[in-house]
Amino acid sequence: MSTTDPQEYIDDMARKRGYVLDYHKVMARQDFDVLQATNGLVNAAYLDQRTLDRRTKELIFIVSLTVMRASKGHIQSHIRVALDLGVSPQEILEAIEISLPEAGIVAFQTGFDAWREVVGAEGLEPTVAVHEGGSGGQG
Repeated sequence: MSTTDPQEYIDDMARKRGYVLDYHKVMARQDFDVLQATNGLVNAAYLDQRTLDRRTKELIFIVSLTVMRASKGHIQSHIRVALDLGVSPQEILEAIEISLPEAGIVAFQTGFDAWREVVGAEGLEPTVAVHEGGSGGQG
């Protein structure tokens, strides 16, 4: 995009991506040149149509953000876009599960918790006395 107006730019980012992060909003006002430079890289690697389709790219983003233990909100933004693109909740879960062998249970739980909240997945409660483990913990 060739606009010099930060508001137009951030609006266009939102249209193209389906989301914007808080840092995008602040950078649009505080350091527009750097936002444009970083967004150019994102456009080339992620948004521009090349060989991989957008659904595949979203799944890769979700897994890489999970492995990097990105914020829940960041992971959820990509989960929502993937759902909007027709990726099923099960496909997203299976992608997140790929993080288990390489990044471990703690990283997996970051992505899993983000997914669970977005899709409203529920679990089973034990019928025997047990200590609560919360959403974290090993195993």
